[in-house]
Amino acid sequence: MCLDIDDTLIDCTTAIRRTLTLLTGRGDLWPLWDLITEEHVALVVAGEIDYPAMHHRRTECFLAELGISADDDHVRSFERRRRELLADSWSLFDDVMPCLEWLRAAGLRLAAVTNASGAHQRRKIADLGLAPFFDHVAIAGELGVAKPHPVMFHSVCYELGCDPAHAVHVGDKLDTDAIGAHNAGLGAVWLDRDGVGERAPAGVHTVASLDELPELLVSEYATVGVPAQRGGATPAFTLRDGVL
Repeated sequence: MCLDIDDTLIDCTTAIRRTLTLLTGRGDLWPLWDLITEEHVALVVAGEIDYPAMHHRRTECFLAELGISADDDHVRSFERRRRELLADSWSLFDDVMPCLEWLRAAGLRLAAVTNASGAHQRRKIADLGLAPFFDHVAIAGELGVAKPHPVMFHSVCYELGCDPAHAVHVGDKLDTDAIGAHNAGLGAVWLDRDGVGERAPAGVHTVASLDELPELLVSEYATVGVPAQRGGATPAFTLRDGVL
């Protein structure tokens, strides 16, 4: 079972919105920050820069878009304060712990799959009590490939010891998470917390909350968690066997 982290498990958008507002006095800067972040994370995945350089250059670019010509000291000061404020702002969605506990009780191996910084994400999941639930954490910058590339999903399935057809990925981004997982041969679930109303393509299931995930897994993905078969052996476990 694969799970995205930001805005799937951790309420990332709310935390960043709050932090940007405290830093700038403006409440309308999240879309700009998100766009600049995507552009700079792509450079990390491509191997052009590392995450520390990305954080500095992203903040420099963000300030420039606001008409602020900042020297290195100013950029470092802004970035340091941003991190401090964020550390006090992370929180889990209310449906996260019950879902993770159910998945563990069902006997599934779990992976966190993220395009964000490894050290940053590992610290967040540890601080919020998520680390014990995960058997593997997949970081785009460490692998040199990112969602929605199939290699990202296939590498996770390899680490979990199951075929892609016996894995399910859940995430909040329709293209990056759900469609990417579906194209890689995994079961795909789009977590549409905001109810944007966009129609998911065939083969992609939509849920509004992680509370809906257990029933969906039992009814639609009976073979999730089946180990990768070796030598034609019969799989020893299915989700349906483990739950019903």
